[in-house]
Amino acid sequence: MNLYNRTERGNNMLATVNFFGTQITRAIVGDNPVNGHSYIPDIITGAEMQAYYTREKTLEMLFRAEECGYNALLPLACPFMLETLREYRSQGGSMHLIFQPYPAVPLEINIGEMMALDPLAIYHQGSTTDYLIETGSEAALISNLELLRRTKLPVGLSSHLPEIIRRSDDQNWDVDFYMTSLYNARRDRHGEQSAFITGKTKSEIIFYPDDRFEMFEAIKATDKPCVAYKILAGGQVLAGKAESEHAQIIEDCISETLDNIKPSDPLCFGVFQACTDQLAQNAAIMKKLEVLVRER
Repeated sequence: MNLYNRTERGNNMLATVNFFGTQITRAIVGDNPVNGHSYIPDIITGAEMQAYYTREKTLEMLFRAEECGYNALLPLACPFMLETLREYRSQGGSMHLIFQPYPAVPLEINIGEMMALDPLAIYHQGSTTDYLIETGSEAALISNLELLRRTKLPVGLSSHLPEIIRRSDDQNWDVDFYMTSLYNARRDRHGEQSAFITGKTKSEIIFYPDDRFEMFEAIKATDKPCVAYKILAGGQVLAGKAESEHAQIIEDCISETLDNIKPSDPLCFGVFQACTDQLAQNAAIMKKLEVLVRER
């Protein structure tokens, strides 16, 4: 049954940037909360996130994103998201997909699953990138990138570590864009595989404010497009703050990020829609800040 009528959804597009010939909204939707990635377990656990994001609720979130003016999504190619996205497409969902592979599935198989959904681009999953470099397995990383290149799509490389972005540029790895975490999630997980394989939660990860300035420098130093993510440190910037302060803190974080990345670089926001319409909130802030930039 088609639950969503496209004619009832708005045409309220956010500002766009050119992404390899396609105009995508500078604000991109991420799906970490859908997959139970919580960095604020004292407030909301990963299990609670996954319990909320049933297939129906995830579809609601995707179509709500379209209503709020987003046209791009960064999904994980896990079984749940692949099946949900097939349903989303069957109901007329039109957001561009920039996929990250699911490390628990062999990459060559996962590529076929992603390609069936006509993605705009695919990028090498961040924790897998970091793990391979940390363990001296650069050759395996290069081999993975070669597999991605065979898709003939733009190929990205994700990392939580600015030194890996710089290394890629210095060694001219065959990538077209970067996914750049503003916070280092590897500090206490050096040499560990992705949590999708180990099953470890994110509950003990602490993000440090100085991390973002190191990544900002790496972003500005490369000519390649960078999609900045972890803008709000997985929600940790709001921990211990009064709810009345949240909107201004979020705006300050987004504004700082826009000031420290290239004008054509997009931002990714993971959203948990259970209590607050975070999609609408972030879209309104992006629109406000774009107006301020134009008026300068």
